[in-house]
Amino acid sequence: MDEDVITTLKLLIIGESGVGKSRFVTLCSELLSVDFKVKTIAIDGNRAKLAIWDTAGQERFRTLTPSYYRGAQGVILVYDVTKRDTFTKLDNWLNELETYTTRNDIVKMLVGNKIDRVIDRNEGLKFARKHSMLFIEASAKTKDGVQCAFEELVEKILQTPGLWESEHQGQKVILGGRTKNELCLNVKLLSVLCSVLLQSEIKDNLNLSLTVV
Repeated sequence: MDEDVITTLKLLIIGESGVGKSRFVTLCSELLSVDFKVKTIAIDGNRAKLAIWDTAGQERFRTLTPSYYRGAQGVILVYDVTKRDTFTKLDNWLNELETYTTRNDIVKMLVGNKIDRVIDRNEGLKFARKHSMLFIEASAKTKDGVQCAFEELVEKILQTPGLWESEHQGQKVILGGRTKNELCLNVKLLSVLCSVLLQSEIKDNLNLSLTVV
């Protein structure tokens, strides 16, 4: 890790095939296997890296390995609100996550993607609350909300003691006159995430409904 980079956060995007996961990452070439995008961001003069991992279709064959989950600090679990089976299989994904993750305090976010509703919002909210997850819904025509999902997820990670700074014990990181224990994301983080995420030819219209549970 570069000396001026305060941390690298590994974020996973999981869920059934076809629910829109790859729209949450910037793809530079045709995906043949697990793919990840690393982006360095600046927060009040301090640099951090986001390593955003996408399954690249391997979930269809259940070929994901423990190394995909290992060391992740955050995960976005995506389902399609137009397809009930993608919702009913969420428990399977959480079970797999719990089996292979190496962190008990990993921050989880549930994203209901697309627009023509079959699954009621309250069902998604209830599921998120049951599993202590952040929750948003998305629709399929605007680009709003993707950056908000990452913003909320990363903010929660950075505010979770021991989740990201364990490798940097003894280092006092000052952010905007605050120590890391008082950290909150600012406009710089939001603008960087926007520029990264909105390059991925996102077609989903994210009429955002955000709930922190």
